[in-house]
Amino acid sequence: MTEIRPVKRIGFIGLGDMGLPMACNLIKAGFEVCGFDLRTNRLDLLKKDGGKIASSISELGKSSDVVFVMVMTGKQVSEIILGDKGLINSMQQGKTIILSSTISPLDAREVSEPLIKAGIKIIDTPVSGGKSGAENGSLTMMAAASKETFDEHQDVLKGVGEKIFHVGEEIGMGQTVKAALQALIGSTFTAIFESLVLGAKAGVRGEVMHEVFGASGVGSPLLKNCSKLIMDRAFKGTGSQIQTMYKDLGISMDMAKQNGVAMFTTAAAYELFQSGISLFPEEDNWSIVRLLEQIADTEVKW
Repeated sequence: MTEIRPVKRIGFIGLGDMGLPMACNLIKAGFEVCGFDLRTNRLDLLKKDGGKIASSISELGKSSDVVFVMVMTGKQVSEIILGDKGLINSMQQGKTIILSSTISPLDAREVSEPLIKAGIKIIDTPVSGGKSGAENGSLTMMAAASKETFDEHQDVLKGVGEKIFHVGEEIGMGQTVKAALQALIGSTFTAIFESLVLGAKAGVRGEVMHEVFGASGVGSPLLKNCSKLIMDRAFKGTGSQIQTMYKDLGISMDMAKQNGVAMFTTAAAYELFQSGISLFPEEDNWSIVRLLEQIADTEVKW
């Protein structure tokens, strides 16, 4: 006789470009999902896809077995979890918070300690894969938690992720892995921007660069997607806001300082993103190429 798995009640806080599709994938996986966001239109989208909505964090915490937290900053995470009306005061002992936000390792550890004392479990698991990965359920997850907690929540994690790694038992290690990864991704972005502008200025057609670069030893989905968006001049609404990468690179640089690691390439990328965010604060990562285009007096196009 087939064992029937009880449906876990999932709460999801933060229904942005990443959070909303993650929540919707959990619904598709058969979970009962209740969401909370300060934006009414995002709640309406979740409801349209079969989810429930909560009027407060406290209400959501009381009714959930597992709560995802997918917001922008460590300050927001702390308020949601440890605030007077936070999850620590509404969730029952034995329930679990899945921290999917990208914040500093220290911030993750600081929220975890009171939770553990209160008998609430936590999985520190930032994600990678962007908006498309969230929509397709193909995110990479770097999860730090006790092995028991990690194993217990495989069904939930697989509802949003495809490649799920147990990176350690110490809370904060998931964020540590993500910070190192973001240094690589941010530096790769700026190298792509520069190489495309160089080729364009020297007279190489965009189509040629897209095909040749993509077929080379550095070819990757990241490269192909990035170059296509730039040549399509799609600088807004692609789900990869410049503010997010700038914040993430700041975490990487802080971690480098704390560990005494020289980060020449990442530091240059961070400065370029800082310049880009000054010019295009509401746009996406690819908009930075326009700064380089202005300097070189050229345009990357098909």
